[in-house]
Amino acid sequence: MSAITQPASADAAPTGYLGVFRYTRRAIDLVWSTSRALTIAFAALTVAAGLLPAGAAYVGKLIVDAVVAAIEVYASGTTPDYGAVLLLVALEGALVAGVAAAQRGTDFCQSLLRLKLSERVNVMILEKALTLELAQFEDSEFYDKLNRARQEASVRPLSLVTRTFTLARNGISLVSYAVLLLQFSPWAVVILVVAGLPAFFAETKFSGEQFRVFRWRSPDRRMLMYLEIVLAREDHAKEVQLFGLGTPLLDRYKEIYRKLYAEEKRLAIRRDSWGLVLGLLSNAAFYSAYAWIALSTVQGVITLGEMTIYLLVFRQEQSRV
Repeated sequence: MSAITQPASADAAPTGYLGVFRYTRRAIDLVWSTSRALTIAFAALTVAAGLLPAGAAYVGKLIVDAVVAAIEVYASGTTPDYGAVLLLVALEGALVAGVAAAQRGTDFCQSLLRLKLSERVNVMILEKALTLELAQFEDSEFYDKLNRARQEASVRPLSLVTRTFTLARNGISLVSYAVLLLQFSPWAVVILVVAGLPAFFAETKFSGEQFRVFRWRSPDRRMLMYLEIVLAREDHAKEVQLFGLGTPLLDRYKEIYRKLYAEEKRLAIRRDSWGLVLGLLSNAAFYSAYAWIALSTVQGVITLGEMTIYLLVFRQEQSRV
């Protein structure tokens, strides 16, 4: 928390992927020191949530193939093995239940960690505030940083850790799904990853820009909060009416808000425009793979069950990339 006395500047923001991981490590250390048991449970459930969907998808493939085989056996006048099909259905049900339990468990751990971390970080901030001098509170740049800490520090570390664990879960799912997809063709995995990379880099770029805008506009947001207090609270009402400050203060409020809105609008237009274009490219890649897999099924290269799992895997992999 000693870093709170340093000037807040744009240079202090995380720059590039190394900066992101540097702050992630610090956030994980903070969450770990808050509750080791909850952090371990959170990590273990995250791994389970990453592995189980691929297992459920593979069992789904086995079910389809078992049903097709049972239909052929039944058509030949022989009694099929119903028990094998039912066993596979039960296994898939258990795996899906496991996925749901893992997700519920991660939500539970996250809720408890949020409460414990919020109390710990707020106490750290208040303890640090007691050691500061009056001149530091009068420094607008420092005060902006203190406000950001009070407003965000209790949730940002856990949010960063949660998203890091989500990244790990998606990475585990990507690897497990890729193993299944490799059975069809290595080129399918290449197409999947290459098609998803442009959207990934675009999201990273615009997320970084949005974070920088948030930091740069801290003084404006603090001014908006101050104007709201002056205009809306009864302890300022007499002075506002006596000196006729209502209209000019409201005009100043509208001016600042219009400026913030214009910046957010420009960023949203760029982000969503690129998102639409890159999303269409991803869909084109998916349906190209869809056609490839469908034709391979018609030609007898793969079974109906394999077609089902490959289409499911490709769609799931795309979202995780």
